[in-house]
Amino acid sequence: MGIKDQFQDKARQAEQQAKQAMGSKKDQQQERARQAQQKGQQGEDETQRAAQEAQDKFDEGYDA
Repeated sequence: MGIKDQFQDKARQAEQQAKQAMGSKKDQQQERARQAQQKGQQGEDETQRAAQEAQDKFDEGYDA
């Protein structure tokens, strides 16, 4: 194996490591996005629940 081959192998290894690192970062970003989306959905659910409770209390005032 010549020096040229060694350098080519090192370049391929570096390229593969870079691709793996990018894939890992992409996976992390997707996970953060999924978590943020779930958190946003929970916030919307809580807002709707609070609004419904307020409406129910308002309606009870008129029923009495």
